[in-house]
Amino acid sequence: ILAIITLRLPMEFWQRYSATMLLGSIILLMIVLVVGSSVKGASRWIDLGLLRIQPAELTKLSLFCYIANYLVRKGDEVRNNLRGFLKPMGVILVLAVLLLAQPDLGTVVVLFVTTLAMLFLAGAKLWQFIAIIGMGISAVVLLILAEPYRIRRVTAFWNPWEDPFGSGYQLTQSLMAFGRGELWGQGLGNSVQKLEYLPEAHTDFIFAIIGEELGYVGVVLALLMVFFVAFRAMSIGRKALEIDHRFSGFLACSIGIWFSFQALVNVGAAAGMLPTKGLTLPLISYGGSSLLIMSTAIMMLLRIDYETRLEKAQAFVRGSR
Repeated sequence: ILAIITLRLPMEFWQRYSATMLLGSIILLMIVLVVGSSVKGASRWIDLGLLRIQPAELTKLSLFCYIANYLVRKGDEVRNNLRGFLKPMGVILVLAVLLLAQPDLGTVVVLFVTTLAMLFLAGAKLWQFIAIIGMGISAVVLLILAEPYRIRRVTAFWNPWEDPFGSGYQLTQSLMAFGRGELWGQGLGNSVQKLEYLPEAHTDFIFAIIGEELGYVGVVLALLMVFFVAFRAMSIGRKALEIDHRFSGFLACSIGIWFSFQALVNVGAAAGMLPTKGLTLPLISYGGSSLLIMSTAIMMLLRIDYETRLEKAQAFVRGSR
């Protein structure tokens, strides 16, 4: 139902109400700090009885709609004025404070990286990126040092086998799952690691289970599918920008960057290339809020593609008269 509704809504609707969506997301992030349900020390969900919603997932899509609209309205200011570059960073700062209170550093990193990429596409100056990236890296390092559990994650990432039954347990079990998969895998449904050996096997470490059951071949195919979606999103965005549908173009590109970066972090964490983070694998990991929001984003891509093709067809008809 949500997919059908999203597909029927024109992109003008999302542009008009982008600020309202972002404000609603901020309110939900405040609510989750007061009445949110806690899971393993993180208060990220609002329990509504029959379902639980995770406001952080809605925040991603809301922010990208808002930034896309901002780039349409203030594109010249972003390219020529430092103030135009810093305003989105101010919005990120507000969201970061609310998200880190949950705590949810992974979502903050996704928002920060995707917003920077959107500003780059809009033509912001290079020195601004260098300064902001330097500040962002410094902030992430400080945030890691501020929390003992984050320090344990980083040290476990460096050498998980040093403490395979303690801080390195999750990563060692993940690597064992990949090892069992070999080339062709153990067969669909035949994973051993998902039987309570690997924590969060259905969410953060679903990719390790794919590797165990489907092997190297399955891992490559899964990555190709995820990054094909990201590539198509960027392609749809480029075509929309070519016909001056700037909001649609920026939004489509942001969805592509979001999907590819989040997939990169999830896969990197499962394979031991990055410290473990609580980020889902787009369209694959279990999670109601994540699947709903990402499915909505896919429907928005289809709508953008439809409107772009329609505009080109109408322009062709007008030109042939």
